Amino acid sequence: MRPRSDKQPTTRTDAEALDRDDPLATLRDAFALPDGVVYLDGNSLGACPKRTAARVAETIEREWAHDLITSWNRAGWIDLARRVGDGIATLVGARPGEISVGDSTSVNLYKALHVACAMQAADRPERRTIVSERANFPTDLYIADSIARPFGFELALVDTTGDPAADHAAIEAALDERLAVLMLTHVDYRSGRMLDMAALTRKAHDAGGLAGWDLAHSAGAVPVDLHAAHADFSVGCGYKYLNGGPGAPAFVWAHPRHTERMDRDGMSQPLSGWLGHASPFAFTADYRPAAGMARFVAGTPPILAMRALECGVSVFAEAEPLGGMAALRAKSLALASCFLDRLEASCPDLRSVTPRDPAHRGSQASLAHDDGYAVMQALIERDVIGDFRAGDATTGSPNLLRFGFAPLYTRFVDAWDAAEALADVLASGAWKAPRFAERAAVT
Repeated sequence: MRPRSDKQPTTRTDAEALDRDDPLATLRDAFALPDGVVYLDGNSLGACPKRTAARVAETIEREWAHDLITSWNRAGWIDLARRVGDGIATLVGARPGEISVGDSTSVNLYKALHVACAMQAADRPERRTIVSERANFPTDLYIADSIARPFGFELALVDTTGDPAADHAAIEAALDERLAVLMLTHVDYRSGRMLDMAALTRKAHDAGGLAGWDLAHSAGAVPVDLHAAHADFSVGCGYKYLNGGPGAPAFVWAHPRHTERMDRDGMSQPLSGWLGHASPFAFTADYRPAAGMARFVAGTPPILAMRALECGVSVFAEAEPLGGMAALRAKSLALASCFLDRLEASCPDLRSVTPRDPAHRGSQASLAHDDGYAVMQALIERDVIGDFRAGDATTGSPNLLRFGFAPLYTRFVDAWDAAEALADVLASGAWKAPRFAERAAVT
């Protein structure tokens, strides 16, 4: 599927026509979306596949309730995480057996970053800096700081502005002889700005460092090729564009050159759990890490959650004969352009912080507004669901309205209707109603 920037709708009828002609449109039928709701928050929590409820119920009622513990063998529970990982691998440019699924993104980042720092401490002890962006997702920075301190490393944070060219230059300038590990998020969670993974990984390697990438806002939304980028490690979550459900298991990947070294040297990741043992059912007192990515497993996989994630990942297989990730990417760009073009026509004073250049943006649109929380609540009351992220006065970052475009199920009429609803909320001042001012725990 080619990008549709040359076919942007100028009326809602045009948007309906694009949906009728969309070869990916049938994929929406795989999701249990409520009638009358425009859901543009798949970048925070993906929609629920229709097959998920029945599959999880089957796991409970037959595999657990009837077959009991025999389901570890009969139903293949013991290999479920590997099979789900292989499905994710096709979306991020990894190979079968290279993705370990389980635990949270934070825990997986701890495992991978710890290994990267340990390797650098052994090979290049003079290098003691982890470089990241100050605007990176906070948990990534918290994890990096918790690892840097015991290693005697420094966490160096680069100030970035959201301008792709300036941000790349600022990050590159921080990659000097002190670099141990460059740790970045591929698509920024606030603005949707996307970094050039291959270029920055190459710069890190040229400087003598390793490069790790958080794919939380990339996997299932934009084409990723970890091998082609020569990345060193990567993590990502299962509950955004992979549609695995709230708190779905996350994933971790390390390049085979590193797992081969770990095999050779008997190295393990820091959370040495029983199922990451070479012979877990031998129940020996000494720990011997399993080969390859299997050593990144810590504890027993959450089977019910893994079944739900399996359903979310399986929908992508149905997109393959329709053009796969390339087609999904083209549609997501066109959807966001439809939304932004309509807003530019109706709300010229509303500022987008998301790059318009497709090469530099993920699958979302973020708009700056001082009263963004109230505006978003007014939209949600009208069944247009996005989310809000607060700004930071100390860094000058604005309050943001975020809208995610998940091409598996988002329609062009959704993008059009969301833009129209937002324009009306702003023009009418509906967001000024007092009921929209009180903030809930989750924004």
